[in-house]
Amino acid sequence: MSMDTNLKGRLRNTSLPKSHGLLPLFEAVVNSIHSVEEAGLSPDDGKITVEIIRRSQGQLGLDEKKSPGREALENIVGFKVTDNGIGFNDDNLQSFQTLDSDHKADKGCRGVGRLLWLKAFKRVSISSVYNDEENLKSRKFSFSSTRGVSLVDKEDVDQESPKKTCIHLDGFVEKYRDAASKTAETIGSNMFEHCLWYFVRVGGASTITIFDNGEEISLDDIYDEHMHTSAESDDFDLKGQSFNITHVKLRMHSAQSHLIAFCAANRLVKEEAITGKIPGLYGKIKDDTGEFVYVCYVCSEFLDENVRSERTGFDITEEEGVLFADSEMSLKDIRDAVIERASTHLSDYLTENKQRGLERVEKFVSHKAPRYRPILSRIPGADLLVDPNISDKQLDLTLHKHLSKIEAKLLTEGHEIMNPVISDDLETYKKKLLEYLKTAEDIKKSDLANYVSHRKVVLDLLTKAIEKQPDGSYVREDLIHNLIMPMGNDSDDVLPESCNLWLIDERLAFHDYLASDKTLRSMPITGNEETKEPDLLTLNLFDNPILIAEEQQPPLAAIEVVEIKRPLRNDAAEGEEKDPIEQALGYLDRVRKGRVQTAKGRPIPNAETIPGYCYILCDLTSSMLRRCKMHDLTQTSDGLGYFGYKDGFKSYVEVISFDRLVNAAKQRNRAFFDKLGLPTS
Repeated sequence: MSMDTNLKGRLRNTSLPKSHGLLPLFEAVVNSIHSVEEAGLSPDDGKITVEIIRRSQGQLGLDEKKSPGREALENIVGFKVTDNGIGFNDDNLQSFQTLDSDHKADKGCRGVGRLLWLKAFKRVSISSVYNDEENLKSRKFSFSSTRGVSLVDKEDVDQESPKKTCIHLDGFVEKYRDAASKTAETIGSNMFEHCLWYFVRVGGASTITIFDNGEEISLDDIYDEHMHTSAESDDFDLKGQSFNITHVKLRMHSAQSHLIAFCAANRLVKEEAITGKIPGLYGKIKDDTGEFVYVCYVCSEFLDENVRSERTGFDITEEEGVLFADSEMSLKDIRDAVIERASTHLSDYLTENKQRGLERVEKFVSHKAPRYRPILSRIPGADLLVDPNISDKQLDLTLHKHLSKIEAKLLTEGHEIMNPVISDDLETYKKKLLEYLKTAEDIKKSDLANYVSHRKVVLDLLTKAIEKQPDGSYVREDLIHNLIMPMGNDSDDVLPESCNLWLIDERLAFHDYLASDKTLRSMPITGNEETKEPDLLTLNLFDNPILIAEEQQPPLAAIEVVEIKRPLRNDAAEGEEKDPIEQALGYLDRVRKGRVQTAKGRPIPNAETIPGYCYILCDLTSSMLRRCKMHDLTQTSDGLGYFGYKDGFKSYVEVISFDRLVNAAKQRNRAFFDKLGLPTS
C-alpha cells in the first residue's frame, strides 16, 4: 500500500522549540560522524568541518533589520558542514528521500533529522563526492519545504578528487537565529556537549573543527579544556531493560551545575540538574587533581525506542500509575536508578561536603534555631546533608518542612492510638504508645525552644531600635510600640502570640482586655464617652497608651497603663500634654470615672478604687529626670529607672528607661537562653 507524503504538513507537525535552534546543525554534525564511520575511517582519519556563515547588517533583508542590538558579526545566516565520509551514494540518497527511513536504524537514526533542517533554515544545498562502485561520482541537489528534494543526476569527477560531502544550511530563520548562541566559542561548547558521548566512548570521535571569519576552534581542544579525567562506564538493569551510564568529570569552569544527560541514538536529548538530589552533591567537588562538575550520560535501547521524533524529549510518563507500577517504566524510575548509581560512583568525593553540611546544620541549630534540636534525631540522616553554603532562610525553611512532617505524622499516630486496632496485642499497643509519647515530648520541647528563640529575636530588635541610627537620629516610638503590641488593635483582633508584653512585665500577658492605640470611647471596658482630649491628640497615634484591664473576680481588678516615648526625647514638662507621668495618670483617672466593667460587660463595683499601675517607657533625659523628682519618685538601685506610689490616684508608677527594659528582660530570660546556648549580649 502506498501513501502520499505532504512535506509541508509534516513540517507543520514537527516540533522544534525556539531554544533548540542549533539542534539541526548538531544533527548534521552527528550525521557526518556516522558517515565517517560508515566509510570505515578511524577517528584520526575522519575530518569534519563546520563553517559559520555570517552576513553584514547591510546585507540582511528589510524585515531582518528590525531586530535591534545585533552587531554585524552576530548575523549568522547559515552553516556549512563538510566531511570526508561515505557520502550520498544511491542507498543514502534513497534513504534521504524517504521520510521515517529505517536506514541506519542500528545507529539510532529516525529518518526525520532533515525535517529539523527545514524548520530552522529556509533551504538546504547538498553536494557530495562519493564512491559509486569502483569510480568516484559527484551529485548536487537542494532540499526545501516547497519543492522537497530537487535532484541533479550524478556526474563523473576527477578520480583524484577527495571524497567530500557538504551540507549547506542556509537562511537561518530569524526566531531561531535570535535565540541561538552567537559566538563560535559558545557554539563549539554547545556542539561538544551535544556530541560528548562520541568523544568519551571507546575509540573517540572524528576530528571536528569550527571555522568563523578566520577563527578556528577544534572540538578536541574543547575536550581537553573541559574534561577533568577520563570517563567511566557503568551498566545496570531496570524492569527488564538495560541501561548504560557514562560518568564524566568536567572542569569546574565548563558547566554551571551537576547534570543527568538522557541520550537517545547517541545524541543528547534531555538534561536535568541533580545538584542537591544526591547527598553532598553541592557546588564544588574535587578529587586529587582538582575541582570538577559531574555529568552522567544515560543511554538505552528503551530511550532510543521512546524518544520523540524531533529528539527534544521522550514519550515516557513522568511517574507510573499504581496499577502498573511493577511493569511500566517511568522517567522517575530511571532517574532514581541513575541517581543511586551516581551517588555510589561519587561517594568518595562527597565525604567533605557531607561533613560540612552536617556542621552547617549543627551551627545553625545551636546558635540561631534551637527549636529544631529535639527533632534532629527524627529527620532522616540523608536530609541533613545540606549545601554547606545554604542561607539561614533556606535552611530554616528546610528544617521547618521536616518539623511539619513529623507533626503531621504525630497527629495521624494520635488518632491511631486513640482507636487501637483489635488485632494489636497489649505489648504492641504499649510500644506504639511509648513511641507516640516520646515524639510528642520532642515536639513540645521544640515548641518551647521556638518560644524562647522568639524572645531572643524580639530583644535583639528592641536593642537595635533604641540605638542611634546611621543618620544620627532615633527611631520613632511607633516602632517600639508595634514591637510590644500592634497599634490600632485590641485583644479581639490580635492573638496573644503577636504581643510581647513580657518585655515590661510577665503579668501583663494575663488580662481580661487589651487595647493598643484606641480611643477611650471605643473600649468596651469603660463607659467613658470621651474621645481624646486635645492634649492627648497632640501626641499622635504613637503617643497613645496601651490600656490593660486585668480581671480576676470582681471586685478584684487592676488597670495598667503603658506610655511609650521616643528614645532620647527631651521635652518633658509640667502638664498632661508634656508630662508622660501625668498622661498615664490622666488615662487611669478617665477610665475609672467611666465606671469600669469587664470585657463581657459585667460591672466592677467601686471602680474609683481599682488599683492602677502606670509604666512609662522612655530614656532618662534631663527633662524626664526633673519630672521624676517633681513626682517624688525613688530611683532604682541600678540608676536606670524610678518608681513610687501616687496616693491621690491610688496608683503605682514606674518609669523604665529603655536600657533597664532590655537589661531586665534579658536577665529574666537568661536561664532559658543559656539552656539553649543563645547569647544574651
